[in-house]
Amino acid sequence: MKAFKAITLMSIISASLVGCSEDVGKVSLGVFTTSDIFIDAKQDPKLPGVTCHISHVEANFDLSDPSNASIACRQTGPITTQQLATIDTSKSGEIVFKESLSILFKSLKVRRIYDKENNTLLYLSYSTKETKGSFKHSLSSVSLYQVNRIN
Repeated sequence: MKAFKAITLMSIISASLVGCSEDVGKVSLGVFTTSDIFIDAKQDPKLPGVTCHISHVEANFDLSDPSNASIACRQTGPITTQQLATIDTSKSGEIVFKESLSILFKSLKVRRIYDKENNTLLYLSYSTKETKGSFKHSLSSVSLYQVNRIN
């Protein structure tokens, strides 16, 4: 019964996160595999002028998707100093996207970190479960050269 509740909860969470992104691409990995690469576009909820494209593999008949993911973020609209004032400027930043990769415990997270010295936003995507001795991660940055530094 607990397993059923966990599966139901994860399904609800996954379904609610689907609405937060736009599916912009799907590439088949071949005839003899059930895995595909999906590319999603996600806007930063606090900085809608930043769009991140995240590619990840989905294995259609597995209970857990692979941990590998790639991220590329760019400025796609205006970013104001008022918007920047709302973000977490600590060294660990804040989670801006989260998506389940399995029924239990594995998820893909994207964390925004502000690099004050270089006036740059860093977007780190990472898996929360160790795979073959390492935690899979990818990094992208968005320069704020036309925006005033956060104090």
